[in-house]
Amino acid sequence: MLTMQDALARLTSYWTDQGCLVVQPMNTEVGAGTLNPATFLRVLGPEPWRVVYAEPSVRPDDSRYGENPNRLQTHTQLQVILKPDPGNPQELYLGSLAALGIDVAAHDVRFVEDNWASPALGAWGLGWEVWLDGLEITQFTYFQQAGGINLDPVSVEITYGIERIIMALQDKNHFKDIAYGPGISYGEVFGQTEYEMSRYYLDDADVAANRQLLDLYAAEAQRLIDAGLPVPAHTYVLKCSQAFNVLDARGAVSTADRAREFARMRRLAGEVAKLWVARRDELGHPLGRVEPPALARPVSTPAGKDGTRLLVFEIGTEELPPSECRAAQGAVERELRSGLAGTRLAHGDVRVFATPRRVVAVVTEVAAREDDHVRTVRGPKLAQAYGADGAPTKALEGFLRGQGATLDEVAEADFNGVRHVVLNRPETGGAAAEVLAPVLAKVVTGLRAAKNMRWRDPQLSYSRPIRWLMALWGDDVVPVTVGLLAAGRRTRVLRTAAAPEFEIASAETFMETLAFNGIVADPEDRRELIVTGAQDHVYPEGRVDVRGEAALIDQITYLVEAPTPLLGTFDESYLTLPDAVLTTVMRKHQRYLPVRDADGALLPMFVTVANGPVDVELVRNGNEAVLRARYEDAAFFYRADRSSAPAELRSRLERLTFTDKLGSMADRAGRISSLALALAADLELSSATLNRAAALVKFDQGSQLVTEMTSLAGLMARDYALHAGEPRAVAQAVYEAELPRNTGDDLPASLPGALLSLADRLDLVAGLAATVGLPTGSSDPFAVRRAVLGLLAVHRAHPALAGLSLTDALRRAAALQPVPVSGEVLAACAGFLAKRLEQTLTEEGNPIDRVRAVLPHADRPSVASNLLAQLASVTANPDFVAVAEAVQRARRIVPPSTPAGYDAGILKEPAEVALHSAVVAVAAELGPSPEPDLFRFTSVVSRLVAPLATFFDEVFVMADDAEIRAARLGLLATVRDLGAGLLDWPELQLR
Repeated sequence: MLTMQDALARLTSYWTDQGCLVVQPMNTEVGAGTLNPATFLRVLGPEPWRVVYAEPSVRPDDSRYGENPNRLQTHTQLQVILKPDPGNPQELYLGSLAALGIDVAAHDVRFVEDNWASPALGAWGLGWEVWLDGLEITQFTYFQQAGGINLDPVSVEITYGIERIIMALQDKNHFKDIAYGPGISYGEVFGQTEYEMSRYYLDDADVAANRQLLDLYAAEAQRLIDAGLPVPAHTYVLKCSQAFNVLDARGAVSTADRAREFARMRRLAGEVAKLWVARRDELGHPLGRVEPPALARPVSTPAGKDGTRLLVFEIGTEELPPSECRAAQGAVERELRSGLAGTRLAHGDVRVFATPRRVVAVVTEVAAREDDHVRTVRGPKLAQAYGADGAPTKALEGFLRGQGATLDEVAEADFNGVRHVVLNRPETGGAAAEVLAPVLAKVVTGLRAAKNMRWRDPQLSYSRPIRWLMALWGDDVVPVTVGLLAAGRRTRVLRTAAAPEFEIASAETFMETLAFNGIVADPEDRRELIVTGAQDHVYPEGRVDVRGEAALIDQITYLVEAPTPLLGTFDESYLTLPDAVLTTVMRKHQRYLPVRDADGALLPMFVTVANGPVDVELVRNGNEAVLRARYEDAAFFYRADRSSAPAELRSRLERLTFTDKLGSMADRAGRISSLALALAADLELSSATLNRAAALVKFDQGSQLVTEMTSLAGLMARDYALHAGEPRAVAQAVYEAELPRNTGDDLPASLPGALLSLADRLDLVAGLAATVGLPTGSSDPFAVRRAVLGLLAVHRAHPALAGLSLTDALRRAAALQPVPVSGEVLAACAGFLAKRLEQTLTEEGNPIDRVRAVLPHADRPSVASNLLAQLASVTANPDFVAVAEAVQRARRIVPPSTPAGYDAGILKEPAEVALHSAVVAVAAELGPSPEPDLFRFTSVVSRLVAPLATFFDEVFVMADDAEIRAARLGLLATVRDLGAGLLDWPELQLR
């Protein structure tokens, strides 16, 4: 059996063979190997650096007294830094697994998107979790920044979780059972330490002493920075971090403390980083400098040929995140079509496929060369080209000189009806290879993602490194070069294949070669294989809810390129956990498809999708063990949470930060509670259920389970509230406060739940609009857009809320914020809300003119919706059309500033007297209406149609006599204002 100490020795030996130095762990507590100066400082600056070391990583908040099988306050990381990026770090990493005796061809090894950031250190990078049969065993990151400094060159960090790897290889269910050395278990070596340090961190650490230590360490770090000593200064920054983490584990860190200490540590780390860079520069970079790599040279341009051939262009990457994979497929197609349109190269259909490791463009019937062409170069106008004597003017001479042409070559042509002199330049069509090369290069350089990173290539930046290009027109290589990459005829297949690289003879054989090696390039084909394979595995015992799991299936489709569905099972005892817990673990953490029976109840089985051919039993067992460990964690948290009263869980919200400016989650929960109760009082909807639910709102966010899986918020509140003996209506309202969680989600069914839901979203919008601003474009990190859509949906779902103005409610929410919320911000919120309502109603299929006509009521979405429904009916009613046309005609004639009102005694003409009488009667009958009602309005105002038509036929409104003119305009203004506030009449299109 491979012991833990054997594993550490093998990995260290492997990486030293790859040129890494071995250094020692940090001599003070660190939360991760990243914080060791062998990483944090050495990734800075231009010096090359390769290192491997084991690091005991101390995380006080993970203390569990040694009872949790998978959580330790001190776990062992093995840290590797490769600076600069060697170009093949993933392949080197897989070699390290082989050094541990892991058969990567038998196991399912996957690189799954995971982006790393440490705000306290001003550091971030992009990369992956590495999964071994569903178990996260390694963090793999391309560092982009440390200490707030952009890194050049970029370093690759590989961080192994040693205990996890060994538990998997030794088939252990508890860390204590790991064979650490021959005949000695991990628990025997570290069990006492784990218990006692957990006791210290959770129960016995002196808060006052650690606060004092935190300030002393920070002061000493600053003193050492001022003294120009970055290494000891960094040591004291680490001591600050540990003292803070101890205080955090003791529950002694407030929201303000957290924001202040993070800012202080970020500042200190940034100063240390700058000082280190300066000192290494002063020392002349003793380890040398990383030389910039040589740019690629294109292959020679092939000889010209005839006929049409297939074009295949493959952009090979390291594993793209699923969302970026989908985006790349569309972006490449758009850029390629645009680029080809800018040439004269005839071609057929353009199709683009995408997998996690490649984007492939296939273009049929691409011509061997462009058609020859005569290019017309426009010169000056003919009238300005020659003088009165017929001699060329300076304008014409300058044009000819610039074009290197003579007067004999001049011709004439019309442009927009004006005669110009021109030059006709014959251009020979370019050969396919030379025309396609710049088009394809631009496709690559144009790739962009939501988050872009750099690697060693000086000319490229993208979501993940681009490692190869293959470009073939028929048998010929298209000479594309971008940065360090030159296109060739080699492609890569599965890393575990006997031959992971292939040379492609011709474009026509490329897709066949991929398919022969198990790679399904077309996402639609992969999705079908996943769905049919999953259903086949679970039939007849169960089924996969394909529609309900559509988003997860789409994600899996872009996580694998050679899908191999596998069926796994778990112990039925775990079905005692709430369904939402089980499915969240499966979907979010493991990307497993849940299996249900015909009635929709969960079955103790799941479907996972491996990438490529694997040892099915080995991979199944591995994934089952991972899920078992996940469920053990969930059960541990669930039991612990249920043993705590809701009031105790709510008290923990003081330790959770909402934002640094808007306070803790406890502050936010208090604002939501106050606002919901105030809105209920205004609407006369107060109730004992709401009072109690408001006192509990958000309490489950202080639970361990929701801390681990935030998507369970609300669901666990209902469960824990019922367990604590709360009335079912209260538990339901606390759950409904979180609804809707996304577009199309369930809406609160009860009024207490709806009021809490509205208050939650009003608080979020008001606070974030004032502190970080409303979302623009696609950027919406705090989900403000989703909150606004939730406001609209909840308001529309409950007629009892029709009297609530959301803009008034936003002002109430703003008054509760710990920061000023200006009138300008509130106005922007109201505009944002109206725009979202317009978008929502339009997407529901309503005509845009009708939607805009009801937008005066955007602050009361249910009223706007009701009016929109009435419009759909009354626009087919001739009476309404006549009324609307009459109102609109009056609006067109009467200046906007004209007030309603007039001296009726001035009106003498029979038609105007008749209209006056009708207006008085209609206005009296309309009276004040509690809610806008188009049916009633049409019924009453339709009586004006005939007298108004007679008025327009027989009365000249703009009479010469000022008094008569004013009376007639005032009469029409009164007609105009009968519909004021009901609709935005000018927006309504009646024909």
